[in-house]
Amino acid sequence: MIESEDFCNRFKNRPEDFTRNRALPFKNLIYYMINLPAAAYETELYHLNKNLKGSDIAEPLASKSALTKAREKLSHMAFIELNDYLVRLSQMRFAPNRWNGFFLLATDGTLCTLPTAKPVVEHFGQWHGRQGDPCPKARVSQLYDVLNNISVAASITSKCIGERELAAAHCAHLGPEDLMLLDRGYESFWLFKLIVASNANVCARVSCNKLKVVKAFLQSREPDRIVKLSCTPNSARKCAEFELDKKPLKLRLVRVDLPTGESEVLITSLTDRGKYPVEIFGDLYHQRWPVEEDYKIMKSRIQIENFSGKTVHSVYQDFYAKVFTKNFAAILIQSVSDRIKTISSGRLYSYKANVTNVLAMLRHHIVVLFNRMQNLLRDNVSKLQNLIVRVLNEIRPGRSEPRAFKKKSRRKFSTAYKPIS
Repeated sequence: MIESEDFCNRFKNRPEDFTRNRALPFKNLIYYMINLPAAAYETELYHLNKNLKGSDIAEPLASKSALTKAREKLSHMAFIELNDYLVRLSQMRFAPNRWNGFFLLATDGTLCTLPTAKPVVEHFGQWHGRQGDPCPKARVSQLYDVLNNISVAASITSKCIGERELAAAHCAHLGPEDLMLLDRGYESFWLFKLIVASNANVCARVSCNKLKVVKAFLQSREPDRIVKLSCTPNSARKCAEFELDKKPLKLRLVRVDLPTGESEVLITSLTDRGKYPVEIFGDLYHQRWPVEEDYKIMKSRIQIENFSGKTVHSVYQDFYAKVFTKNFAAILIQSVSDRIKTISSGRLYSYKANVTNVLAMLRHHIVVLFNRMQNLLRDNVSKLQNLIVRVLNEIRPGRSEPRAFKKKSRRKFSTAYKPIS
């Protein structure tokens, strides 16, 4: 796919781009971007040429100015399409995990620190904290398959765009086999309506003191209640924007009692009490936690905030290329899931792949995988799979640690001082 002329023609910025025989043709630039680049341009180009040629020592493939010019020719949409293809491929090739027949797709957002550059600040906006100088920030959102650890869709936008609006954009990826899990803050008639109109289902935690129907439900002490959620004036405007009707929405409120003695309320479109009893919803909502953990992987492991350029274009390229590589790692792990289950059988604990180890292995190896002939590709994938099952982590249910709130530095990565590898 990466090497096809059609793919190149669709994702180059101008017709005349990538027409000459340069040191960085379209496919090599793609390989560079999905290799999780974190070091200086010259270092990354050296490793790229070394891996492309299969040699022990090689000169840098091109100059850093040539790389900068080549990146200007490449649309970041190429990585979005590659990711869409990867998601479809994983669902066709493997037996993905489901919950009661549904893909569990959690949506959540975070803020991402950006390079301090005027074009970036003007495009994405700034965060004005109580202390220190304003800091450029972008809002990141993803639709995350929590049972298969795949980002079905991800976006990075101006921080002025709200999380609900980004969740609405993710609805384009929903279908009848999907159940969307939402945290507090997403509750809204128009968003629930849009999810249901996408033929999907929803389960969301709601604030206990905002909606009248929720307050009345809490006072009743009932375990669950079928309600009609009415359209508010604010939701009416959004319904008009998305061409949704404003008829009341039939939903179900479910009480979940926590070990602390408190109660939380979930709202869901799963109204069949026989098929979906009250007792399953506490565990169902807890299933959304991997989307929180995935942001740790994004920020700490693949360093999503460690951008390789100071332009808006480079921010988009870096983000979507790293999401693709993260998903590629998840699919590699998926391919050895049966072997990991076999290893776990008969042991005290179940085991899972060490994601950090897999991502570290893919650094530089991903170029080798994509650049080898088919017979060598199978051999290399098999070697990586064998390495994955050798480094596993125990799964210990019920582990809990008090949350430690640490003062964080304003900026984690310097654009002037890059690591050596």
